[in-house]
Formats: sequence, C-alpha cells, structure tokens
Amino acid sequence: MISIKSEREIKLMREAGILNYKTHEEVKKHLKAGITTKELDKIAYNFISSHNAKPSFLNYEGYPASICVSINDEVVHGIPGKRIIQNGDVVSIDIGVEKHGYHSDAARTYIVGEAPKEVQDLVKNTEQALMVGISKVREGAKIGDIGAAIEKYAHDHGLSVVEELVGHGVGTDIHEDPDVPNYGKEGTGVTLKAGMVIAIEPMLNLGDKDIYMLDDDWTICTDDEMPSAHFEHTVVVTKDGCKILTGEICDGEE
Repeated sequence: MISIKSEREIKLMREAGILNYKTHEEVKKHLKAGITTKELDKIAYNFISSHNAKPSFLNYEGYPASICVSINDEVVHGIPGKRIIQNGDVVSIDIGVEKHGYHSDAARTYIVGEAPKEVQDLVKNTEQALMVGISKVREGAKIGDIGAAIEKYAHDHGLSVVEELVGHGVGTDIHEDPDVPNYGKEGTGVTLKAGMVIAIEPMLNLGDKDIYMLDDDWTICTDDEMPSAHFEHTVVVTKDGCKILTGEICDGEE
C-alpha cells in the first residue's frame, strides 16, 4: 500500500534526511586509500548513534552492517569488512537513517584517487541520471516518467541500466511501495501524489547490465566485472515538483 505522508511526517523525514546527509559528509572525510570498509562502517554507526538515531540497514533482513560499501564491479549491498580501499577504486556508499521512527535512504559513488576518463564519466553521468529522474517528479506524473528519463539519459551516455534492482517508497519502513524502476515508458505506472515519499536510485554499469549475487547473499556484482555506480536521494512529491529530503542543509536547518 502506498502511503501519503502528513506535513508532520515529512518534517520528521527531513530530520532523518539531514542526518543522512551529515553522515555521508562524515564518511566522505575518511574515505581514502588505506582505510578498510569496516572502519567506514564504524564511523557511520558511531555518527548516527551519537545523534540519537539508528542505522536503517543494521540487521535489516539479517544485513550485518550499518552501511553498504560497494567497490568497482560491486553494484550494491557490499558488506563492510577487512577489504582495504585502494587508489583508483570506485566506491559506492549507501546509507539509511532511522530517526523518530522514520527512515531516509541515500547513496553516493566516489572515485578514490585517479581513474580513467570513462570511469569518471560513469560516476558523473550516474549522478546526473539521478537528477534527471528527480526532475520528472511532481503531482500527476507517472512512475514510468522517472524510469524512462533515467534510462534514456543512461543509454545516451553509453551506460547500461541494472533492471533487477529498483527504487522504492520510504517511510516508517525503509522499503515501502511503490517500486521505482530506473527504466520504463513515459505515462505508465503509478500516478504520483503530493505527500508520497520515494527513493530514486539509478544503478548504472559501464559494461553490460547483467548482474549476479555473491555467496554472501547480499553483494550484487556485474557479470562482466566492469565498474558500476549508484546514486540515490529520498524525495517527497509536491504539487509543483518535489523536495529532496536527503539533500544539502538549507539556512535555518540543523
């Protein structure tokens, strides 16, 4: 069932979104060659906990960490551990925050050190694909409008779209209805209504779209071992557009 959030709920979700943004900024400070993914996870856990909130992902359906750290050919759901970040790695960090019983979900992809131009373009264009998708959100639009715009932008820039994994609604659960695919046809799917909160999250590959899951039952990788990138924001639908709940902090917000 798709829920419509009240003004009070949206305000609480913005608080969770601000903390998500701040957590990303804190993790970003420490992201460099030589640090382990587990150290990044601990930094995020401590930061979220110190703000009287919880990591949404920890123990979610058995997930054993606070954030997802996916490297190079890992698309999403990489489990933090002993792996050491190397120069040239493409590192996707996905963070969920629960505060006041409401969740926020956001992801970013970074290049540590230097990388070939095609990899730089992968990261840049995946972030831009997210913004193109967000630009289609407004009351009366269709879910398919979002996916169609992301898919077209990806293909126009030589990237493939992972189709098995999609965005989703967000609220008192980290994953709610509706699904928000990163592909589709304009004018199809669920009609967006003001007060709906959704996470839009393109996962784009430099090579083919095909993926597989590692034996840990979480980490998703590209079949051809080419790098992947992932960007995500939680947004609320408004009458004339949308508001990014996990975006930068505005004047008057803390």
